Parts: sequence; C-alpha cells; structure tokens
Amino acid sequence: MTAVFPRRLAAVAASVARVVLGILWLGEGITKYRAGFGQADILLVVGSTTKNPRVPEFYKFFTEHILGPGSGFFGILMPALELSLGILLIVGILPRWIAAAGSALLVSYWLADQLIAQYPIMILLAIPVIAWPLAAGTLSLPALWRRWRNPRD
Repeated sequence: MTAVFPRRLAAVAASVARVVLGILWLGEGITKYRAGFGQADILLVVGSTTKNPRVPEFYKFFTEHILGPGSGFFGILMPALELSLGILLIVGILPRWIAAAGSALLVSYWLADQLIAQYPIMILLAIPVIAWPLAAGTLSLPALWRRWRNPRD
C-alpha cells in the first residue's frame, strides 16, 4: 500500500506540470492573437536575427531563407501552434510528444535571441512531462475516457 502513494503523488505532480505548461502555451498563443501577431512580426524576427551576433549562422540562414519568404504563413502558424500546444497539453493528448515539440519551439525562439522570462520555466515544466509521460497522462481526458470505457482497469 505504501508504494501506491508515491505513484499517485508522481502522477499528480507530472499532471500538474503538464497542465501548467499547457496554460503557459495557451497564454502565449492568446497574447499573439490579441496583439495581431502576423507577417510583420515574423519579418521583425528575421531582421533582428540577421544583424545579431548572438544568433548562430545556421539559424540566420533559416530565418533568411525559410522564415522570411514564408512570413505570411508563419505569422498565422505561430499563434495557432502555441494555442494547439496549450490545448493538447491541458487535455493530456500525447503529452511527451507535445511537450517535446513545445521545447523544440522554445529552442528555436532562443536561437533567434527572443528569450522571455517564462521560457526557462516552460522548459523546466516540460522535463517531467517528457521524462514520465505515463504519470503526466494519468490525470487527463484520454485516461478518463479509458477508465469510463473499461471500468475494471
């Protein structure tokens, strides 16, 4: 019986990390939508990376040859992606993969020298979700669905 408590505690902790991470991503996407984020914002990132000595050359190449020409598409994609990450994490669908995708997106923001205070917190919250996806998915909509469909499990 004593082994059950640590497992439940881990499930709650990892699930809370997943939901808080999802709320932060949701906030990022909502902020971008409210601010009218779009093509001009992507072009600002492209312009700032080309002149910034802290941005690695390979990322400058990416911003100049991929992000810049596709700025209209990326201006629409980024807020939608951030909202999607948030919703999927809050609901608990594929938590490991969604947290990993969000972490990769944060790394791309860092490479562009677009660091804000909550990004390190978001990476820290992603670690338990990526490391213990079963625990992170314990308190989730898919888990509730499975319990409802198979009440004996």
